[in-house]
Amino acid sequence: MTTKKRFFVFDADSHVVEPPQLWSDYLEPEYRTLGKQALWREEGAINSYLKINGKISRDIENPNIPRHAIWRPGMTWDSVGELDPNVPHAANEGASDPQARLRDMDEMGVDQTFLYPTWFAEGFHLVEDPDTAYALARAYNDWIADFCQASPDRLFAAAMLPLQNMDFTIEELARVSKNSSFRGAFIRPMFIEERYFTHQYYDPLWAELERLGITAAVHPTPGLWNPEWTSHGPFCEKVNGRLGQASFLSGGGGGPFAGGGVAERSMSSISGTAGASLGHPIAPILSYWLDNHMFVSSTLIGFTVMERYPKMKVVVAHGKASWMEEVLEKMEASTRVIPLVHTYPVSTEPEEMWQEGNVMLGFDAEERLIQELPHTFETKVLWGSRYPNHDTTTAWDAVETLTNADVDEVSIARMMGSNAARQFGLS
Repeated sequence: MTTKKRFFVFDADSHVVEPPQLWSDYLEPEYRTLGKQALWREEGAINSYLKINGKISRDIENPNIPRHAIWRPGMTWDSVGELDPNVPHAANEGASDPQARLRDMDEMGVDQTFLYPTWFAEGFHLVEDPDTAYALARAYNDWIADFCQASPDRLFAAAMLPLQNMDFTIEELARVSKNSSFRGAFIRPMFIEERYFTHQYYDPLWAELERLGITAAVHPTPGLWNPEWTSHGPFCEKVNGRLGQASFLSGGGGGPFAGGGVAERSMSSISGTAGASLGHPIAPILSYWLDNHMFVSSTLIGFTVMERYPKMKVVVAHGKASWMEEVLEKMEASTRVIPLVHTYPVSTEPEEMWQEGNVMLGFDAEERLIQELPHTFETKVLWGSRYPNHDTTTAWDAVETLTNADVDEVSIARMMGSNAARQFGLS
């Protein structure tokens, strides 16, 4: 594998894993009890769960392999898959320690990176109390700002916004806009308080992001610890549970769960048990691009956010990029036949809106259409490693894949670095 390049690489999709110190050291003292009740991640030796609004959701994955932070330089997807599931494996230190992160970036061929959260991505937008959410947002933003200070010219972050109260959101945007570490505002494409981002409630958010020049950093998450109505992930897991249930019943005969009760449903939802027909949750396979697909087609195009806020920059990460062609094909037909929304009917051709809009999509090293049609995507995509998730790839992987597909170096340089620099406002 090549380990040489003549251009800089910007990793537009990497993650941190929030440590307990975020709550104990960065959350204001008067909110530490409330904050830990509203959102908390427990990582015990034999007990792991995510707590949101006082409700505990226990992990359904193998607790010995922390998929969200298992990868480290030198590992391949095959070596991750060959890990002994009966032996505890430590998470990568680079997930929470900036110095370890910088060493890993060097080995991966990454010059600069953009950091997304992990547990805040899963649970923060579900926090019900606006005041506690605001305190948690301040704590996260202060912690990640300190993380980035380990190398201010290499580490950049998405700010957490308390969307539970738009006044708080605007205040926090004003605060983080003064810190050069923040190059985006985190948005998870999901239902919040049973309403989607097509709601007029979010118009002040788009207007302020456009005014301040802060990128809307859209990143889905599987939602394995979330209520079913939140996003596609929990629904996918429900389907997985039903498949496992059917498999268990068809092959098990008169076992202790043959009655089809609650115990059986719990049994079939646990990865690796006899009741699971799929060896792992299917949400991480399907939910990312489904959530991104819905956000782009409904909010950016259907609700005309791209048209009404043309200078706002958007990055849509971790859901691949080549599905956009299908979205445009379907939207072109729909906008001719029916109005997509009554309040803001689409007045611009979706293809034209997409080409002229300040929106870029994240792609990964294995995405086939990107290799085959680079001219279609080269100015509209940016590469992400997904570090330190189980499916992480390095810059060397992506450069080699694109080179082997006969993509020219100028295009590779755009896709691997300069597109992201421009979208996040870096030189």
